[in-house]
Amino acid sequence: MTLTLPIELTVNGRRRVLDVAPQHTLLDVLRDDLGLTGTKECCLVGECGACTVIVDGRAVDSCLVLAVEADGAVILTVEGLSSADGRLSTLQTSFLDKGAVQCGFCIPGQLMSAHALLDLNPHPTREEIAEGMAGNLCRCACYEQITDAVLAASEAGR
Repeated sequence: MTLTLPIELTVNGRRRVLDVAPQHTLLDVLRDDLGLTGTKECCLVGECGACTVIVDGRAVDSCLVLAVEADGAVILTVEGLSSADGRLSTLQTSFLDKGAVQCGFCIPGQLMSAHALLDLNPHPTREEIAEGMAGNLCRCACYEQITDAVLAASEAGR
């Protein structure tokens, strides 16, 4: 018999009630239980930022958060950035327009960190963007394009 614990989350505006194993991470629950595979699984030790989501207004590496720790939380994933009819957000469009999307693997985490940054600082400087996005690695080295995209979204009032 496998031990599970009940949790309640609000994910992308939708209330979810789940039974989860105590050792499952928020990343496991988002990808495996809820089918939200936009959040990427990569390093599993909080080094790369590919699994970044926003929990109660704060960007976190979902691989480092146990699902039971998120009980009662409001979570935003990359799937929640676009509108209900599928239109991309200004931030997502800026990433495309500025060529910040190459292989695409890090982009969900980059978008979530940028979203959290712009919530805290709607008009960051290049230096503030670099600092705010420091936890996200890009194997394609698109850091300049990502910074340009965040600046463009900021200027557009995202």
